Amino acid sequence: MEEKRSILDYLAQVLLIFGFAMVMINLFCLAFGASAEEVSAMFSLGDKGIPVNVVFQFLAVSLLITALRFMFFTDTFIRKMALWLRSLCLFTGIVIVISAFIIAFRWFPVGMWQSWAMFFACFGLSALGSYLVMNLKKKDENRRMEKALERLKAEEGNVNG
Repeated sequence: MEEKRSILDYLAQVLLIFGFAMVMINLFCLAFGASAEEVSAMFSLGDKGIPVNVVFQFLAVSLLITALRFMFFTDTFIRKMALWLRSLCLFTGIVIVISAFIIAFRWFPVGMWQSWAMFFACFGLSALGSYLVMNLKKKDENRRMEKALERLKAEEGNVNG
């Protein structure tokens, strides 16, 4: 049974993605900002911070990622699709959205293969991290459900016994 979600649940998801993205981009800013200042709109302030317009662009990306997640992981649009295929579609959609923002807002030089390699490496690590966290969450939820079921069976046994 799918739990009902409110707009606040989706807003929380947007802010979670946005917060993670901001932490990551600020770490990159500290590490590479000074050397990337001349070639990247994202690092135009060097290692001093991220421009406000880029911050809002990341917020827009977070909104779009949450919309993709809603589209692929609820039954609102797609009723019958294997979980692995939903995940593949989600990750493909995310790569397309971020790539469009990279090109449109010149986050880094589109013709530099090193920049794309770093993007895909970072995306891959983030995706792997998300997958591992979601697996831990799912295992924890399953463990709690099993305990609740055991308690329910014990209570039912006490009532009948």
